[in-house]
Amino acid sequence: MIVLGIDPGLANTGFGVVQRRGSTLLALDGGVIATAAGGELPDRIRRIHQAVADLLDHYRPDALAMESLYFGKNASSALLVGQARGVALLAAAQRGVPCSDYTPQQIKGAVCGRGGADKGQVQRMVQALLRLPEPPAPDHAADALAAAICHANHAPLRAALPA
Repeated sequence: MIVLGIDPGLANTGFGVVQRRGSTLLALDGGVIATAAGGELPDRIRRIHQAVADLLDHYRPDALAMESLYFGKNASSALLVGQARGVALLAAAQRGVPCSDYTPQQIKGAVCGRGGADKGQVQRMVQALLRLPEPPAPDHAADALAAAICHANHAPLRAALPA
């Protein structure tokens, strides 16, 4: 199973590609899709869509796992994150790739054992789980890899449950 994890954001959309072989998890790729802060919104959204589409075409994942939208105190920021989420979901839907959402607490719990883990803990646990030589950076890439790990570990359980 190959999972593309996405940590959506307008300025920085993290991505991580994880393959599950039996009980082993392997990192295939990870990084950030960056857009210029001064750029026009349609151009930034197009860039995110195209980059996610390219990742989907290259890795042919079985699923896309994404951090669900979190509404903090800044609603306008949440709307921009929602737009980045939307184009990632569109790219997956155009290719027939199923998508799953996980809350930040679910993702942190899946990789760290507790939903209140900080960014550094997530980076170190992703490093350990994927046997990476160093913690993935920046944190957007680590969060995307964590989302992919979360789904790779939960998908077999979901499949076993009655519909």
